[in-house]
Amino acid sequence: MKDNPSKQVSEISLIGNYYSNYDEEGRLESKHGQVEFLTTMQFVDKYLTPGAKVIEIGAATGRYSRAIADMGYEVDAVELVPHNIEIFKAKLKPEQKIRISQGNALDLSAFSDNTFDVTLLLGPMYHLYTCDDKQKAISEALRVTKPGGVIFSAYAISDGSIILSGFQRKIFDIADYIKRGKINPETFDTFSVPEDIFELVRKEDIDRLMSGFDVERLHYVSTDLFTNYMRGAIDAMTDEEFAIYMSYHFAVCERRDMAGIGHHSLDIFRKK
Repeated sequence: MKDNPSKQVSEISLIGNYYSNYDEEGRLESKHGQVEFLTTMQFVDKYLTPGAKVIEIGAATGRYSRAIADMGYEVDAVELVPHNIEIFKAKLKPEQKIRISQGNALDLSAFSDNTFDVTLLLGPMYHLYTCDDKQKAISEALRVTKPGGVIFSAYAISDGSIILSGFQRKIFDIADYIKRGKINPETFDTFSVPEDIFELVRKEDIDRLMSGFDVERLHYVSTDLFTNYMRGAIDAMTDEEFAIYMSYHFAVCERRDMAGIGHHSLDIFRKK
């Protein structure tokens, strides 16, 4: 099936408008926002080896790329939204070796096959709504990754949004979403369209997607677990309390019985 260019332009415009009015950089700087960032970086650090070539696809304002560059690595950063690229460039330090380019996770033709040791796909899967597009993004990430290289793919999880934004904070009306076909009234599966900005999934959706690829899963991590349900309490923690909370979080973030409770997950797999 051929891509529809006008459809892609419309979806890109929706994403661009969202991030032009959203503080993506600030999201990861509060104490509660640091949980997702610190968790992701802890797992990335496990697989960074001396001289590793790194690419971040969907780099947003560059928080992860800059952190990795600060560790002495050269990074290729690809971002779709011009507003994010402007912020990214403004925050670059002279010593950070990062090549920034505008691009789409669905087409990484600017990069050769089998180039990178570590590939970060930390944003694009939030904004892809069809199986074809999701498969294409994973395929492209795998293509540019060396055999034996490691890919980090992040997802937005539906149950966290239903619980926090639906039942608790009432940002949306769950009954209305059920009537409109956005939530299944029996299973509570969710159905997103580009106007919703975020594609919400469950682990079984990720498992189904990845079953079509010849990869080895290394970790499946809930990067924020309970954090977003207790933002105020976490932001009010002393540094000592926050350190203990992070120790607890790291101890349980891969537990299968907790995998679906958070708002974000990280699927980490190796290219065979």
